[in-house]
Amino acid sequence: MTSVPGVNHANVSRWLSPLIGGIDGSLTFSKIEGGHSNLTYSVSDASDRRWVLRRPPLGNVLATAHDMSREHRVISALADSGVPVPDVIGVCADVEVNDAPFYVMGFVEGTVVRTLDDALAHPVELRRKMGLSLVEVLASIHDVDVDAVGLSDLGRREGYIERQLKRWRTQFVESADREVPYVLEVHDTLAAKVPRQQGVGIVHGDYRIDNTIMGPDGRVAAVLDWELCTLGDVLADLAGMIAYSDERASSEVGLPMSADGFPSPDEMRSLYEEVGSRSLADLDFYIAFAYWRTACIIEGVYTRYAAGAMGADADPQAIEAFGRRTFVLADLAREAADRLPGA
Repeated sequence: MTSVPGVNHANVSRWLSPLIGGIDGSLTFSKIEGGHSNLTYSVSDASDRRWVLRRPPLGNVLATAHDMSREHRVISALADSGVPVPDVIGVCADVEVNDAPFYVMGFVEGTVVRTLDDALAHPVELRRKMGLSLVEVLASIHDVDVDAVGLSDLGRREGYIERQLKRWRTQFVESADREVPYVLEVHDTLAAKVPRQQGVGIVHGDYRIDNTIMGPDGRVAAVLDWELCTLGDVLADLAGMIAYSDERASSEVGLPMSADGFPSPDEMRSLYEEVGSRSLADLDFYIAFAYWRTACIIEGVYTRYAAGAMGADADPQAIEAFGRRTFVLADLAREAADRLPGA
């Protein structure tokens, strides 16, 4: 039995066994690489049945940023909504079991396109289908009736951007232990120009291609990483996806959607406008906000990562390269905010 950091093999096995109808042999846990927030593990038994376990990072983390019960609740609520999500096995809030809350979901066959090389491994035609499906599924998330799926109390319905500006400014100030220019300045610019929110919908909070599993047909087989999900202004999701496709924000690493075949930012905007129900007249504000918010998030992750919260194997050079993204994103946020009307 091999010890895996972040998993108490015996306790988790005892907890999971009755939920999956018993374990054949013993469970094998292995960390799934990729992502810099919650930890994800592949789980399997001797019959090669497979599941996925999610838990917060090791060490001290921000209290609101890694809510396992919330993520479990959202995926469960969306099971019959038409939004592709994994099956949910169970959630454990008892920290005596595994030192932190965690949940287990079904394993979804497919591909996670994390890097440019991952993208280039697929034909151009398939990349095109992936990109189009990504936008269409985002629109379907935003069209979910939050009352009908039981998520009406997931968060406050109005004032999403204002709350986000306050939240991420606070977490940036609490997390950052180095000087990062523009972040506080851009916050003030954005806070003075918040557009009117168009209705309420489910905001994923971190919607991009590497937070999905792509099926062999090029369609999204499952949307993952719902830890930041809430109710509010869904255009923040669209802007986040578009901003993430900006090669300038990649900081020395080619982005997967920069590969030929994927729709351009303008195409993503047009496609969403066709299949969605909201005006995109103020989308430029949301894109400036997306750069700013991502800078705040990346800085918090960098601080934890540099402190060793994601494990002892991390490459110091990779950590520093990751940390440089905060500066790039903060500068992009400043440029985008300076182009807003009245700036």
